[in-house]
Amino acid sequence: MRKPELATVIAEKVGLPKEQANVVLNTLLDEIANALHRKDSVTLVGFGTFLPRHRGARMGKNPQTGEPVKIRASNTVAFKPGKALKDSIEG
Repeated sequence: MRKPELATVIAEKVGLPKEQANVVLNTLLDEIANALHRKDSVTLVGFGTFLPRHRGARMGKNPQTGEPVKIRASNTVAFKPGKALKDSIEG
């Protein structure tokens, strides 16, 4: 499912115009991104937790040549699914 499809489902289930549902969805995603930028985690009870993670610098290998390559440190996002989400997927 893509973002426009998700906005359409939200609009239908909540009874909002599609444009307004899209604004709600964009606001939600922006606030999750802002919290992660501030190094805060975002927990949606039953769904899961988005966590900011730091990856330290490390050595890797160029797969074509086999030469060692230095991979610089970076920040990323991890997601830990909640119990309800895990249970819904396992059926």
